[in-house]
Amino acid sequence: MSQQKTTVRYRDRQTGKIVTEKVFSENTLRWLYENWLGFKVLNYLLNNHLFCWLYGKSQDLPLSRRKIADFVRQYQIEPAESELLPESYASFNAFFARRLKPDARPFVQDPQIFCAPGDGKVLVYPQGQAQIDVKGTTFSVESLLNGELDAQTYRGGAVLILRLAPYDYHRFHFPVRGQANSTKCLNGQYHSVNPIALAKVPKIFCLNKRAITEFDSHNFGRIACIEIGAITIGSIVQTYKPGAVAKGQEKGYFQYGGSTVILLFEPNKISFDADLIRDSQANLEVRVMAGTRLGTKYE
Repeated sequence: MSQQKTTVRYRDRQTGKIVTEKVFSENTLRWLYENWLGFKVLNYLLNNHLFCWLYGKSQDLPLSRRKIADFVRQYQIEPAESELLPESYASFNAFFARRLKPDARPFVQDPQIFCAPGDGKVLVYPQGQAQIDVKGTTFSVESLLNGELDAQTYRGGAVLILRLAPYDYHRFHFPVRGQANSTKCLNGQYHSVNPIALAKVPKIFCLNKRAITEFDSHNFGRIACIEIGAITIGSIVQTYKPGAVAKGQEKGYFQYGGSTVILLFEPNKISFDADLIRDSQANLEVRVMAGTRLGTKYE
């Protein structure tokens, strides 16, 4: 009996439409996670630091820049948002980790409003849950943090998951102002973070390589920010300096590949917008843009 294929759908918050996601390299991804031979190839040859490092380095080569034009056209990326024109980037990785123009992602400056830290599809979980349920799989705060931070601080608090597809803007930002600590890095595996992969390997977020930063925010308490690596990601780069950080300030970026940012909150600190809660309860991701409103200070 063949395995039922996972369909990836989300709601575009700007248009309100339900969209079937154009999955990057979908045939390859399905072969790796939905075919028994492909899954063996993934686990024995691809799911390791050496392969991902080498693949990442290949995207730094000048020859790789030939892929940029097709990538922009296929995934309808808006060239006018970027600091440089697509043909000006020295490699595909340089384009992939591109900065945008300063006014491309304005952050709502009201200190009572919590903003999206990056572009991507979100799932939100109001406080009070002992386990986090994502696309039919559950995991705990303890397993996600793996002892790097005190899990008790965030137990029973709200959770935000932001999934970035390979064609998304891949820099992430501080959603509110505060004081940020240094980042702790956890080595791990390199699975894809697409729902196709989650259907096969439920504990991906707790298995993959990740970077963990805790910061004391204004109005939203302590927040644990976890950036999760994925297949073909050469590295997660932090560009901020520990200390005072501003709302909307760049925190870092992912190199080539899809990826995820997870935010953990203390109890009674954030109220997510009702439409996000509604869709997340139905396991429907919502596409948002960096700087847009996701919630408000808990009252």
